[in-house]
Amino acid sequence: MSFSSKVKEELAHQISNAIHCKIAEMAAIISMCGHIIIDVNGKYSIRVRTETESTAKKLQILLWKTFHMDEKIVEHTNAYSKNQKTYTIIIKNHEDAVKILQSTKLMDETGEIGEQFSITNNVIVMKDCCKRAFIRGAFLAAGSISDPNKSYHFEMKCNSKNKSEKLIKLLENFNIEAKIVARKGHYVVYIKEGEGIVDVLNVMEAHIALMEMENIRILKGMSNYYNRQVNCETANIKKTVTTSYRQIEDIKFIISRKGIGYLPKKLQDIAAVRLDNPDASLQELGEMLDPPLGKSGVNHRLRKLCQIAEDLRGNP
Repeated sequence: MSFSSKVKEELAHQISNAIHCKIAEMAAIISMCGHIIIDVNGKYSIRVRTETESTAKKLQILLWKTFHMDEKIVEHTNAYSKNQKTYTIIIKNHEDAVKILQSTKLMDETGEIGEQFSITNNVIVMKDCCKRAFIRGAFLAAGSISDPNKSYHFEMKCNSKNKSEKLIKLLENFNIEAKIVARKGHYVVYIKEGEGIVDVLNVMEAHIALMEMENIRILKGMSNYYNRQVNCETANIKKTVTTSYRQIEDIKFIISRKGIGYLPKKLQDIAAVRLDNPDASLQELGEMLDPPLGKSGVNHRLRKLCQIAEDLRGNP
């Protein structure tokens, strides 16, 4: 099961106690993946179709707990792919459909269909708990989230720009920054930062998924830290080896041109130690001298040897 499916499965079992929150979540599901049908006699029905079974089951539970409507889920298999299925709930009864539409504010008092989900004056999203429920329903109906082991990406696909902007404002109420991008005739509300996705999981009350993602983020953070440490250590080792090789070449050049006696006694000592210990660090070289010498002193003498070699190369 994908991470996105696990989140939706968890949210499907998250049932609000308050009726107003159930209605807010139902409104989001119908708004995001539902269709209102009016027949030739002016009778209403509602059809909600989703590719996620948990979303269909959640709507089924909400309808029962809110309106005591026992609607069936019809499963369809894609003719071209047996692995792809759709799940449909149809509220055929006109009175039931009107009751749902009016309760969710998808229909006004005059019978006009509309979706004026104003953040300031729409009763179904006035309370923070209802805002949470609406966002949860929107994600169940038209959302997805990538596997945090691979990348951080959360999105909800809307069929209108107005709807996407309303979702952005709902998220802003919880200090969550999201963006909108137009894609294939839809407007996608998305979050690409790990912290923002954790926040939205918390808002939707997907606490199990939140903990899983936080654990992954911690492990990835540790992995990145140790990778940086290893890279730094590797770079230091390469630098040390390269420097040691250059020092040894310079010492050998001096000896081949002038002999070891050409050098002062202190430089003869450090030259001999370096030739015998090509892999040793500056500190280790200093400890081998008699008397011992600090890192800065060793480095100074080795640089002096390199300078002598350069001078000899410039004056054959």
